[in-house]
Amino acid sequence: MEDASDRTGIFAGDDPFALARAWLAEAEPKELNDPNAIALATVDETGMPNARMVLLKDIEAQSFVFYTNYGSRKGQEIESSGKAAFVLHWKSLRRQIRVRGVTEREEGPQADAYYASRSLKSRLGAWASKQSKPLSSRGALVAEVAKMTALQGPNPKRPPFWGGIRILPLEIEFWADGPFRLHDRFRWSRRGLEDPWQISRLNP
Repeated sequence: MEDASDRTGIFAGDDPFALARAWLAEAEPKELNDPNAIALATVDETGMPNARMVLLKDIEAQSFVFYTNYGSRKGQEIESSGKAAFVLHWKSLRRQIRVRGVTEREEGPQADAYYASRSLKSRLGAWASKQSKPLSSRGALVAEVAKMTALQGPNPKRPPFWGGIRILPLEIEFWADGPFRLHDRFRWSRRGLEDPWQISRLNP
């Protein structure tokens, strides 16, 4: 295990989730747009990778959570593989966090509460959009939103096909820019979710 004395300053601490929350909090007043945007990576049934930007909504005690339509391509690929990876990158801080792990759905009160916190138009949009499926025109989407507005009313419940995905990491890497491209990298890794973290410094 890496000597803790080598992890000083922005890398100090014994909890990688607390460290991730601290870095995100530092980025929030500095990033112009969406400091919680992550590049989420999945693979399809052939092993072909996919990547897209989504918004990270929570860093829990042992996991990272975002929300999506389970019928979307990313939802289906995560359902099939049970795995996902993402990168948080902040140009303002010249830092990034990389995460790889296994997944589970969040379909309980936590998902209900987050859905209820969204604007009414966003909640209705979740009902209307058949995410990742072909769309004949924008007019068709607008018409579907109008239809769902009439059907669901002013306080729609969370759709059964929409909710959270929790990523429980087996690997977390903290990266910070260094002079002459001699960057600082620390990787937290474990074989299983119940195993202790092993921390190693990586070459840039």
